[in-house]
Amino acid sequence: MLLCIDTGNTNTVFSIWNGEEFIATWRTSTETQRTADQYYVWLSTLMSFQKIEADITEVIISTTVPRVVFNLRVFCARYFDCRPLVVGKPECLLPRAPRVDEGTTVGPDRLVNTAAAYDRFGGDLIVVDFGTATTFDVVAEDGAYVGGAIAPGVNNSLEALHRAAAALPHVDVTMPEKVIGTNTVDCMQSGVFWGYVGLVRETCNRIKAEYDRPMRVISTGGLAPLFNQGHTLFDEYDEFLTIHGLVVIHNYNKEMGNA
Repeated sequence: MLLCIDTGNTNTVFSIWNGEEFIATWRTSTETQRTADQYYVWLSTLMSFQKIEADITEVIISTTVPRVVFNLRVFCARYFDCRPLVVGKPECLLPRAPRVDEGTTVGPDRLVNTAAAYDRFGGDLIVVDFGTATTFDVVAEDGAYVGGAIAPGVNNSLEALHRAAAALPHVDVTMPEKVIGTNTVDCMQSGVFWGYVGLVRETCNRIKAEYDRPMRVISTGGLAPLFNQGHTLFDEYDEFLTIHGLVVIHNYNKEMGNA
């Protein structure tokens, strides 16, 4: 079976693919000091608790945190006797090479989202991922990543507002009942929520105008459902887009005899 590992700046997702479907998915906080043994104790305990028996023989990793790669490689070699594919490394092939400025390094998460979105929805897409950062990835007609935009993440914006202004409290992200807040918390939630609705809509509209052909907008990431409420920002929402992309890239490497 295939173990997919997606390590972001905030959370890490482990998901087991049996060749037809994901049989289990778990999420933990990303910690750069976590050892190979700690990864295994955590994962094996959850598998045992849920009575999941999986013969993991292959692993693929996507990470925006380079410092975790070494321990994850040791984890795979020690406990699954395999060398993982790591998206973004030269040995990991992509279905379509990105078309960006020479010398530019594209984040592995964006490459994975591109592969997944093209596999599920075809080309001419904008993928909006609400993670630690809010990213906009443009997927061309042939499935290549051709650029995009990066904005601060929603939670990071709220945290920065709280830290920079001593009188402003820390608040949760939610859709406010009214745009005009009548207390500090409502005002902050309104500003962040409607501000990001405007940011997403305007950025997507400008991408579409510059791309100059019909495009669909796909959302993913932890806060995507919040911004799907009663709005027409997105054409599709896919909770497991990134994990699906890891399967797509792994399958491609197997087809090419590279895994």
